[in-house]
Amino acid sequence: MKCPFCGADETAVADTRLNEEGDVVRRRRRCTACDKRFTTYERAEIQLPQVVKKNGLRTEFSRAKLLASLELALRKRPVSIESVDAAVAGIEERLLAAGEREVTTQQIGELVMRELKKLDKVAYIRFASVYRNFEDVDAFSRAIREVSPAPEQK
Repeated sequence: MKCPFCGADETAVADTRLNEEGDVVRRRRRCTACDKRFTTYERAEIQLPQVVKKNGLRTEFSRAKLLASLELALRKRPVSIESVDAAVAGIEERLLAAGEREVTTQQIGELVMRELKKLDKVAYIRFASVYRNFEDVDAFSRAIREVSPAPEQK
């Protein structure tokens, strides 16, 4: 593997580990030329469905875009990277399990909302406000009531 720092072709594997599910291999590598360390991840390449955008254009599914959306909603929230990775993996698994060749951005958005609702209520509201394009305070209030516990009856 090529070193991302100096571009040298020779790197040595210092440590190899599997994640808990056993579907990702994490390797710590060291460049033999510049002696810098970096991490690589190996996962099986699976054919995820094409994404159909609102304007009808089709594009490849992008794990990076999905992760960026979750990270943006979760910015400055107390949620671990492992939890975010698990949410992304869960969304990918649902898309694969559906067995569809195409999926709409709306379907992906709903899956993201479901994961965010479990991870962090504030992030859920952040994402929902953009995704559902809240037009007024009432729509925002309904979303907040959706994730807030009902007040106790006296």
